[in-house]
Amino acid sequence: MTKRLEGKVALVTGASKGIGAEIAVRLAAEGAAVAVNYSASKQAAERVVAAITGKGGKAVAVHGNLTDAGQVKSAVAETVKAFGPIDILVNNAGLYEFAPLDGITAEHFHKHFDLNVLGLLQVSQEAARHFNEAGGSIVNISSGVSTMAPPNTAVYTATKASVDAISSVLSKELAPRKIRVNTVNPGMIATEGVVAAGLDEGDMRKWIESATPLGRIGKVEEIAAAVAFFASDDASYITGETLHVTGGLH
Repeated sequence: MTKRLEGKVALVTGASKGIGAEIAVRLAAEGAAVAVNYSASKQAAERVVAAITGKGGKAVAVHGNLTDAGQVKSAVAETVKAFGPIDILVNNAGLYEFAPLDGITAEHFHKHFDLNVLGLLQVSQEAARHFNEAGGSIVNISSGVSTMAPPNTAVYTATKASVDAISSVLSKELAPRKIRVNTVNPGMIATEGVVAAGLDEGDMRKWIESATPLGRIGKVEEIAAAVAFFASDDASYITGETLHVTGGLH
């Protein structure tokens, strides 16, 4: 069977761990050459690259803190230099820290918006300049919180609602260039970040599992599968959509 993404070039941001790493591995398994973007951990990014190349796939690690326009330019340039024009961009890089209204500071606000919103816009802008003339696919990783709006997450939830809105706008703006833009909104997924934050056990997880129709939290593979679909020609007539991969929790 032919691989769905054979000959395609993908840039996945924040791909050194968690959901981003799994997306990179999945797109490579489907045949894409993948640029694994990282900001802090070169070692972790190189582990993802090794996992891909070890199975005969094509991958390269590209550094870039996406809040910095200069580093965004170089990350995209390195991708194009390694593999050629871009067909797929997955905007996965992001951060989350929770704070109640009383604990919100300008620093907390800018930290989130600079990466989750401005960073996503900057990468989309620069990558779109280097997209394949035939078009392609941008997949933005948002979050189930954008519609669930849990307490103590005003800033993080606002960034993800922004991602949903930006996706809708760009799907219309980039359609004449045959660049599709869709959003995947994960529920709670067992990632290193979730485990490190202690969210994988305790009240938060119990509440989510009890409120989720499928009765469990999600797996990184389940997010990567949705992204691979949107990235592929199987989704050739789909743009401006938001897919909740949340086990039915809305």
